[in-house]
Amino acid sequence: MKWKLASLAVIASVSTHVHADECGTVTIADMNWNSASVIANVDRFILEHGYGCEAELTPGDTMPTATSMVEKGQPDIAPELWTNSVKDAIEKGVQEGRLAYAGKALLDGGEEGFWVPKYLVDKYPELATIEGVKKHAHLFKHPEDPDVSGFYGCPAGWGCQISGGNLFKALQLEKAGFELIDSGSSAGLSGSIAKAYERKEGWFGYYWAPTAVLGKYEMVKVDFGSGVNEQEFVDCITQENCDNPTVSMFPPSPVNTVVVSTFANSNPQAMEYLAKRGFKNADMNKLLAWMEQEQASSEDTMYHFFETSPEIWKQWVSPEVAKKIIANL
Repeated sequence: MKWKLASLAVIASVSTHVHADECGTVTIADMNWNSASVIANVDRFILEHGYGCEAELTPGDTMPTATSMVEKGQPDIAPELWTNSVKDAIEKGVQEGRLAYAGKALLDGGEEGFWVPKYLVDKYPELATIEGVKKHAHLFKHPEDPDVSGFYGCPAGWGCQISGGNLFKALQLEKAGFELIDSGSSAGLSGSIAKAYERKEGWFGYYWAPTAVLGKYEMVKVDFGSGVNEQEFVDCITQENCDNPTVSMFPPSPVNTVVVSTFANSNPQAMEYLAKRGFKNADMNKLLAWMEQEQASSEDTMYHFFETSPEIWKQWVSPEVAKKIIANL
């Protein structure tokens, strides 16, 4: 991290900034998970080279960053904030005029669901529905007991362990012959998908996006046929003491870009960019898969994105700004 920040300082000192006095120094939270870090690097490069800001990355995490932005007005930008997890603090900051929503970091929101491999859906199209999964339960053999079917649950201690367990119950998967498998960890869960793909075996379980796994392995989210009942999801499905859960698809989690009001008020052009800048989960999945495969840094992944996806990022900026970005790549 020290090396990265030092490198950014050198770049900033030797670069020519257009209208730097108008934008000034901008601090951007570099969160400690890959998708957020990639977006932070993209924002840093575009704000620096496209809008003449003295853009700096600063280490961040959800709760400390949100608290610091409300109480200290720093950093200026949190590019990817899963706002449900700090909803009260963010809403209070907005109401008090300290914070502002700039736009959506993930256009689809954080995505959760029960998934099956695409190669199975290609063979049995009805597996795209929960009724089809139940009908073909024999395709999803339990790794330790081939006489029963297996459903890979969320790792212990995660919030999705509760919601996934309640939906397992509401969907009557046990009655259909499934047993809930404790995946143990995130690595255990992703490893089970990789193993199934290598062997072209059945796999059915919980996963989320954006992730490298869903960028690397084509999976289909199973349709429960229920739509989203957000009230039921919040009041019961996510609660440990939910005795009689009913079926609902996972609602998308809002993933926003949040800025401090002083930045928002003094940088209308940058705010216009942030309002347009957003990633679809499918695009971010592919980026994260490339990042993992190449063992690349967030900065490397940023350059890869600029070079391979101009049709995406050029929509976020004016032609003039796009020329400046291309000139500095």
